[in-house]
Amino acid sequence: MIRHPIVAGQFYPESASQLKAMIELLVDEKVEKQEVIGLVSPHAGYVYSGPVAGATLSKVKFTDTFIVMGPTHTGMGKPFSIMTEGVWKTPLGEVEIDSELGKQILAKSSHLEEDHIAHLYEHSIEVQLPFLQYFKPDIRIVPIVLAYASGATYKEIGKDIAKAIKDLNRDAVIIASSDMTHYEPQKLAERKDTQAIEAILDLNEDELLKRVDELSISMCGCAPTVSLISAAKELGATQAELVRYQTSGDTTGDYTSVVGYAGIIIKKGEVSPLVRLAKETVETFVKEGKTPQPEELTPEMRERAGVFVSIHKFGELRGCIGTFEPTKKNVAEETIANAVSSATRDPRFPPIAPDELRDLSYSVDVLTEPEPVEGKDQLDPKKYGVIVECGFRKGLLLPDLEGVDTVDFQIDICRQKAGIIPDGPIKLYRFEVKRYK
Repeated sequence: MIRHPIVAGQFYPESASQLKAMIELLVDEKVEKQEVIGLVSPHAGYVYSGPVAGATLSKVKFTDTFIVMGPTHTGMGKPFSIMTEGVWKTPLGEVEIDSELGKQILAKSSHLEEDHIAHLYEHSIEVQLPFLQYFKPDIRIVPIVLAYASGATYKEIGKDIAKAIKDLNRDAVIIASSDMTHYEPQKLAERKDTQAIEAILDLNEDELLKRVDELSISMCGCAPTVSLISAAKELGATQAELVRYQTSGDTTGDYTSVVGYAGIIIKKGEVSPLVRLAKETVETFVKEGKTPQPEELTPEMRERAGVFVSIHKFGELRGCIGTFEPTKKNVAEETIANAVSSATRDPRFPPIAPDELRDLSYSVDVLTEPEPVEGKDQLDPKKYGVIVECGFRKGLLLPDLEGVDTVDFQIDICRQKAGIIPDGPIKLYRFEVKRYK
């Protein structure tokens, strides 16, 4: 299958020499390259969005393969389509599809289907390719087009992409091809786009979906961006950076009706020493039956506090056990003990097996001392964890958990965990956490 260009001569020059000369003006060869997991890049005509795409890709340390996800503007073909064989042509030459990775993604996904029809006249992927070829002429791609569906579907697709990358132990960068607000006045477009960008920078795909819906943000690549965030977090992403934002008005001078363009990179941040300790503890214990000791105690390890260690596998909880109050002489020892318990003694799950270790992610919550509260009005599920006490029974729930948005829900979960009847008298305590990821 050869996919021929359909917007050459419209969105970008049809002549190879002119196209290369144009890209040279849009990129920065001197900027420091960064290892990224993925990025958001716009797909309009180069005179409009090229400066944003160029600035963003200039900061990326290239790998051999880019997974490029775009929305469907045509409605043709399968709703979730992937091509696993063939080449894409641009004026700069041919781009080969990475068949091995493409087929692994297809095998992992219950949503994606092999299909080239959806790609024939869809420009959102094509517009990215000359930039990729400019930096790396032998670049390979996996093209994916996503149609309208639920947020849960987009997140599952992202997690499946991450699984495929892990299974093959491959280095691949994921691009979500997206423009932002379409055809609204500059000030309004900026306000709306700021809300969407903030959610992306927080790596919060649910919040992005919520804001796009509630604020009617006409971000055409919301679906690919949600899948990107979901995949990136599975691959260890902890931070994102806005490289550049501008609108079509910055090119035309007409700010009455603009399209917004954002360039964002997503990358791994520096792993907290406590998270490193939890990970090392689990891996050493599962493989060797031993527990490591930290070579040096960092300041946060020297304190005494309750600690919870949470383990996730492909975004799903795999173990979480902790202590309300300190039981060891410091946070380091508390973390080691609870990491072992989370991996092997959580009654909800079987012990972690060695072949699972590469798929796990960790977080460590260090608790403040619980304080009693008089009523529910002193609680906030995003800020405070809660302890519900009835006699000798106690149930605890950490703060800022996905899907736990109300105090009543927090309390109900705590009652269930502790075996406290729904109408039984209770005492309430709140605490805060410092969460290390």
